[in-house]
Amino acid sequence: MSSLYTTGPVRASDSQRTLSYDKESAFKYTTEGDVETDSEGSADHSQAACRAEETLEVEEVDESVKEDMKRLEDTFPGISDRFRLVNRIGEGTFSTVYKAEDLLYNHYRNDWDAFQEAQEDNWAAPPSKRRRLSAGDRQSMPTKRRQPRYVAVKKIYVTSSPLRIQNELELLHDLRGCKSVCPLITAFRHQDQVVAVLPYFPHSDFRIQYRTFLVADMRHYFRSLFTALVSVHKHNILHRDIKPTNFLYNPDLREGVLVDFGLAEREGSEYTGTCLCVNPSHVRRNRILGSYYSTNSTSVLANGYPKNDSRPSRRANRAGTRGFRAPEVLFKCTSQTTKIDMWSAGVILLTLLGRRFPFFNSADDVDAMIEMASIFGTQRMKAAAALHGQIFESNIPTIGDKGYNWEKLIKWASCVEDLTESEKQATRLLAGLMELDPSKRLSAREALEHEFFTKPKDHDVEWGGNPDESAGSGDEADEDEADEVAMV
Repeated sequence: MSSLYTTGPVRASDSQRTLSYDKESAFKYTTEGDVETDSEGSADHSQAACRAEETLEVEEVDESVKEDMKRLEDTFPGISDRFRLVNRIGEGTFSTVYKAEDLLYNHYRNDWDAFQEAQEDNWAAPPSKRRRLSAGDRQSMPTKRRQPRYVAVKKIYVTSSPLRIQNELELLHDLRGCKSVCPLITAFRHQDQVVAVLPYFPHSDFRIQYRTFLVADMRHYFRSLFTALVSVHKHNILHRDIKPTNFLYNPDLREGVLVDFGLAEREGSEYTGTCLCVNPSHVRRNRILGSYYSTNSTSVLANGYPKNDSRPSRRANRAGTRGFRAPEVLFKCTSQTTKIDMWSAGVILLTLLGRRFPFFNSADDVDAMIEMASIFGTQRMKAAAALHGQIFESNIPTIGDKGYNWEKLIKWASCVEDLTESEKQATRLLAGLMELDPSKRLSAREALEHEFFTKPKDHDVEWGGNPDESAGSGDEADEDEADEVAMV
């Protein structure tokens, strides 16, 4: 990579914008042709900065955040000429995201800014009272203040792999124009620092959403999320980190955007061998019969781990967030598909229906499998493990063989006596999303064709259900007695 990296043409104007770097001036902006100017016809940067000072947004910022933003401005020359950092809006393992005002917004055609335009369209300005002005009045009239335009400045930590940084920028560039997916405006590099510029999307906090959302609100939420996943999966891209903080939802617009592709990758890009799950059932059965476990296991489980484990180690991609990892990720499947994102989306739906956040709160992969087993039962977990050539065993007495059905689980989690018809419909969608076998799990396109979206139930009440009506507890949990479990 060169001393300054920019993707292009992501943010284009009628004239092409080029950027360069030298020691005397951190950024040189060069335009070939005419630049877009404001209503006064001025393209001078100093005037833009003055107007920005007039429209400063008042936000309470911690002193530590101010120091952090000041440090970025000092170590990244020229960034303060383009952006006014307002506040820190996100912080993760690999990056920090700041809200910033784009000081040169009106110098370029910003096709990516449909979200902020939609917000302005929803706000109806009061009618103005016109009167005829003399020439002197026109000269004495104050200049109209410009509405500040905000972007999200993502500072990627220097500890991140250069290949992973390049991969994230390339994937965002490939996904430009996809509905409900956050577009990449541009990216800059100075020495070992990389900054990506993304649109700023006002959204509500998920910690409020999961307490207040009705099923109708969930329908709009997941229609937007699945629309984004259709576009992402169409490009054979695995997001790998679907969770509430990576889907910024605006309940007023009933739209959201999928963000943070730092862990995303193309399907099959990290090939480490073919998993047993891609083989037919008779091949899996023969592999299990010839495994070390089948030939050396005893009827009584021994406590602890074997002192000399002769089994070969197995490596697989485990990227993601605790509580949202799909079962095939926990079982170290080496042939992971886009279905892992659908499981994570199902966990979000389970959180909204059960009114518990986080719903899964495991410390590691072993605890995560125990949490799943407490829901699905050991019988179905054994079948899921055998699908990937793994063995699942547990001697925890509180974990049953058959597990629970989703309706019973949601009623227990949300502390209601019964579910409404709309909640039952959402529960049926949940069952299709949280399927242990990825081949049976709904895809994003199939989820959008579910009755939850095509034939929605209008029976919806606030959290707590309708105590005046009663219904059965639903069907018992399906008995998934696979041949592999019988062998085990």
